[in-house]
Amino acid sequence: MSFIVPDQLDPVIHERVRLGIVSALAAAAELSFTELREMLKVTDGNLSVHSRLLEEAGYVSIAKAFVERRPRTTLALTQKGRMAFQGYISALESLVKPQRK
Repeated sequence: MSFIVPDQLDPVIHERVRLGIVSALAAAAELSFTELREMLKVTDGNLSVHSRLLEEAGYVSIAKAFVERRPRTTLALTQKGRMAFQGYISALESLVKPQRK
């Protein structure tokens, strides 16, 4: 039987806030910074730091624009991020699957 240990889970995604960001973006084409902040109930600074880490890993793209003269930051999951998230979910499933038998 092949068994994955928790330290084999993607550390970029595994942190609570980053997992929330990636999970939310996997279900939507894109979300605004404000939508994510409210959804995850985190501070601007906290969301900013975790978003930047995901962007540096190539998992998330961040676009900044002005909408009606107001700045708007939008995040989207990249193809690499989508694949990493699917791999993460598969790893979690392999962890819990033996427990369900």
